Amino acid sequence: MKRFLLTAVFLSSSFFGFSQQKEWTLQECIEYALENNISVKQSQLDVDLADIQISDAFGNFLPSVNGSASNSWNTGLTQNVTTGILQTQTTRNFSAGVTAGLTLFDGLRNFKQYQYAKMAKLASEYSLEQMKDDIALFVANAYLQVLFNKENLKVIQSQHQITLEQLERAEALVEAGSLPRGDLLEIKATSASEVQRMIVAENQIEISLIALAQTLLIKDYENFDIAERDYDVFGNEILDVPVSEVIEAAEEERYEVKVAEMNTELAKKEVEIARGAYWPTLNAFFNYNTRESGAGRFVSAGLDPDEPYRQIGFVESTEEIVVAPNMVSELGNPLPFFEQLQLNDGISYGVQLNVPLFNGFSTRNQVKRSEVNVLRAEYQMEQTKLDLEANVYQAYTDARGALKAYEAALVAREAQQLAYEYATERYNVGMTNAFDFSQAKFNLENAESEVVRTKYDYIFKLKVLELYFGVPITDLKF
Repeated sequence: MKRFLLTAVFLSSSFFGFSQQKEWTLQECIEYALENNISVKQSQLDVDLADIQISDAFGNFLPSVNGSASNSWNTGLTQNVTTGILQTQTTRNFSAGVTAGLTLFDGLRNFKQYQYAKMAKLASEYSLEQMKDDIALFVANAYLQVLFNKENLKVIQSQHQITLEQLERAEALVEAGSLPRGDLLEIKATSASEVQRMIVAENQIEISLIALAQTLLIKDYENFDIAERDYDVFGNEILDVPVSEVIEAAEEERYEVKVAEMNTELAKKEVEIARGAYWPTLNAFFNYNTRESGAGRFVSAGLDPDEPYRQIGFVESTEEIVVAPNMVSELGNPLPFFEQLQLNDGISYGVQLNVPLFNGFSTRNQVKRSEVNVLRAEYQMEQTKLDLEANVYQAYTDARGALKAYEAALVAREAQQLAYEYATERYNVGMTNAFDFSQAKFNLENAESEVVRTKYDYIFKLKVLELYFGVPITDLKF
């Protein structure tokens, strides 16, 4: 029975172990964010709308075809559409038609609208790529923050393990009477302080994991975790590149500059479209129409029985009277529906020329507004380049400063490690008290935490600089 319970416990623990969610790598987090982030999805919608705008612009080259049909009832004095006679009646009239129109010339506005639509899509694609870069860097920063918090906890735990060993040794020495009780209390206080810092560090890990999960739109906070591994420093050779080359590469590769340049081109294209309204417009049209009526029609009923023939003329030379049959008519049924449509159909076609003569300065003012927008876009492009230059200088300076801080932290840790070893030797032979020893250990812990902090700070700022240099976000090495 005992063996059965042990086997069941082992199998259940194995099941739950395999059912746990995988630990996320940085690359997986970035890829997931690019597929699911709301801001990225909204930018993708802008690209989809640009595709629709291209379709609209292309449709302007195609003819327009519209059909119409109406069926109406008229009561009172109306014209009989069959005889043309006004009479009091209630009639039903049906008409239908198809009209096609085609723009032959409109000052090239349709052509320029099509060019504008394609340029607008390219601008939307640039904005999408810029959004992806921003989201990827944001995710990377949040991911590295989790790593820093985890590494910081490991540093505290490692120091706490040493404290526990010192506490066990101090208790034995106090019981033997070779160490004062005050030193034991000092070590216990240090241990309690480290426990508090571990609790704070664990909370910071939890908070940073939740922040990363929210960025990825992951709701299962409890099972979300990242893959722990040591991230090395890659790409520091970019700091050997002159900052002027980094700025030049950024102006060529960064999407915010491409968006600003494309917005300037779009503004210029709007000027061309507005000026097209000065030109005449030539349209062609074709119309087919037919009609049918439910009104009765007059049909021949034969010769008038009272007066079969009527005089229509007189020949003077022979004094002969010219007569003709005197036919009478009566109101009969209307012709069949489709027969009327066939008999009453007709077509019309032609071209129409519209020449703008005066429109209250609307075209002129629209052109001027478009020209102002061109200047605005050019100023914005210039400002974007200035901002990019300032950002590159800032990123370059930050990366160099982070490198120096990381190198200084390594030197400080090495010095604190030697100081700690020296304090340990002195404490073991009774040449220093527990307070001084705890201070040396605390200083070492702070130095190790600073190494971790400056390392991940340097990695992130280095990646920002690489991104400005034109390295795609998918090619950044961590």
